[in-house]
Amino acid sequence: MATMNFNTTNATFRQLLGNGLSYRVPPFQRDYSWGDDEWDDLWQDILGLFENDGEPAHYMGYLVLQSSDNKRFDIIDGQQRLTTLSIMILTCLGHMQDLIRSNLDAENNARRKEQLQNSYIGYLDPVSLVPRSKLELNRHNNRFYQTYLVPIEKIPQRGLNASEHQLRKAFNWFKDKVRSRTGATVNSGKELAAFIESLVDKLFFTVITVTDELNAFKVFETLNARGVRLSATDLLKNYLFSVISSQDTHETELKALEERWERIVGLLGSESFPEFLRIFWNSRNRLVRKSDLFKTIRRRIATRDSAFELLRDLDHSAAVYAALRDPQDPSWKSDEKVALAQLIMFNVRQPLAMLLSCHTRFHETDRADFTRIMKAVAIVSFRYNVICNLQTHEQERLYNEIAWRVSSGSCTRPSEVISALRNVYPDDTRFKVAFADKELRTTNSRNKKVVRYILFEIEKQRSGQDFDFESATYNLEHILPEHPSEDWSYIEESKQDRLIYRIGNMTPLETSRNRDLGNADYSTKRQVFQQSTFQITRAVSEHYETWDETKIEARQKQLANLAAGIWKIEFGG
Repeated sequence: MATMNFNTTNATFRQLLGNGLSYRVPPFQRDYSWGDDEWDDLWQDILGLFENDGEPAHYMGYLVLQSSDNKRFDIIDGQQRLTTLSIMILTCLGHMQDLIRSNLDAENNARRKEQLQNSYIGYLDPVSLVPRSKLELNRHNNRFYQTYLVPIEKIPQRGLNASEHQLRKAFNWFKDKVRSRTGATVNSGKELAAFIESLVDKLFFTVITVTDELNAFKVFETLNARGVRLSATDLLKNYLFSVISSQDTHETELKALEERWERIVGLLGSESFPEFLRIFWNSRNRLVRKSDLFKTIRRRIATRDSAFELLRDLDHSAAVYAALRDPQDPSWKSDEKVALAQLIMFNVRQPLAMLLSCHTRFHETDRADFTRIMKAVAIVSFRYNVICNLQTHEQERLYNEIAWRVSSGSCTRPSEVISALRNVYPDDTRFKVAFADKELRTTNSRNKKVVRYILFEIEKQRSGQDFDFESATYNLEHILPEHPSEDWSYIEESKQDRLIYRIGNMTPLETSRNRDLGNADYSTKRQVFQQSTFQITRAVSEHYETWDETKIEARQKQLANLAAGIWKIEFGG
């Protein structure tokens, strides 16, 4: 039986801090960043626990820890929550210290403060007799935490970095709340101690403990798939920076690297970073599946030099990736903007690794051909993904193969890239068959946009007029209405649902004309269609005296023939 490399349990805050356990925020984990909104949310949740009809407990979410001995833990995810709870308890101790200074039940409060401090903040090591803090923060925050907060010393207001200021603000914020709750009377210390002792049993976490970074990354993948967003980005940063700082690295060098990292994450957002990382990696290497990415990077990036190189390359590529996800980026030409907007509209990401490598290789030296590649990719995506709805794993494999060949230098001409796309380009026969049978439910906003795009492109090909398919001036008319009246009962009800969202049943129409049509019968609609400025809409009234399943299929086949000529790549040879 395989050895368990992580375990899951529920634990209260008291259980987390008992039995000599200690916790460390890894040195390169992100700085403390919670502010007023998060503090207030937590405080209101806590106050609710002490109301007469309050909940018996409050769930604090997932806590991901890494440990080899189950005594000392690195906090992989959850440091903001644990740090804030620690600060809140320190403010309670600070208030108790004020009570002692005011000679309010001073002797008992001194004993209470010492007991609470030992239980939840730090303890005296029984061997060395050195005070040990139960929590260590990262390299930017720990000195401030240990020097001023843990011993409850006077906190300076100047000479602090941004996150130290945030820690100071958190302490003052919670101290005000604690002071307002308990007041300053002879009974305040007793009430404060009771508050803490009750609270630590009411707050509970789901604790996942892993043995190494690889297992932590697997946990992130699993939890993220269930909608729980965790910091896989931070995990990678911790790994790379630990590789870099394993030797004698100057502080200014680390600061420069951190600024570079924050620039990348700031540009992309921490949630988008893992996707960018995989696309970046696959633009330069053989295809790696999402589940194997961290393991692969950890195996390949094992030296200081390779970690430095990866960070430099990520920094350079992040801006290009961000531009590929933003059609309005000023670096793009008009045709490139159109192609990128189409990829986003089609919700197609598989070509991004290839486009990233092609941008590096061809953007500066062969701009016109790079534009041709982008337009070709948009056409392939329309045929392969939107209309034929084919499997994406084979498509992704081919795109990666091209990306790897471009990056390695074995593919040096843009024409080779376009020729290689033939393998994921459905031919006209396959495309027409799929198009003629295509149904796109326009109850989905993305589908509605795609159908409008298709019909407006066909209109442009037929009439030469380039209408803006996103303009509110025009609407999408379902000839057989989405909610048919009795006038449409000649079409069997079981067939109606199949036919309403066929491409052949939809046509563009001026919003002003469409507004009053609703679910009118076909003869009424036909008269309105005759007045339309859209040629393909007028053609419906000209060619079809009635409207039923055979007419919808006939029109859709005609549209399929037109579409095959619009979304077409001439490969030659």
